[in-house]
Amino acid sequence: MGNSGDCEFFPLRVTKVGVNGKRSYDREGKRMLIEACLEPGVSVASMAIRAQVNTNQLWRWIKAYKAEQQGDGVPGGELTAFAPVVEIREPHAQAQPPQSTLPTLPAVDVPQPACLSARLPNGVMLELQCTSNDASLLAALVKALGGR
Repeated sequence: MGNSGDCEFFPLRVTKVGVNGKRSYDREGKRMLIEACLEPGVSVASMAIRAQVNTNQLWRWIKAYKAEQQGDGVPGGELTAFAPVVEIREPHAQAQPPQSTLPTLPAVDVPQPACLSARLPNGVMLELQCTSNDASLLAALVKALGGR
């Protein structure tokens, strides 16, 4: 295709128009258009205009054509979205819990919380749950409440 100006496939022949308006084009004319676009110095946009197809659509056709030529794609330009599933049935095999590589830690005695209840002079009932670790906090709280 030395000269894209005298291509016999302009405009690209429509072979079918679906109920949704989607057009199907002559396969041979489409292939010739794509190959003409791959020549050096050819403007894909001007070829799309002359062939009366959308430029973005022509670029998608070119991309699919290149992928098919390089063996990257399935004929038709689309990859399958499914992978085969293989089921292996072994009647004696049972699921085993994963083996832990972490060392087991010794059991730690967790102190039980203590409950402190107090009725304040204004009638408010105060209940606190704390452990021995909270002794300094509890002492500060009692001191603050007693200072009022």
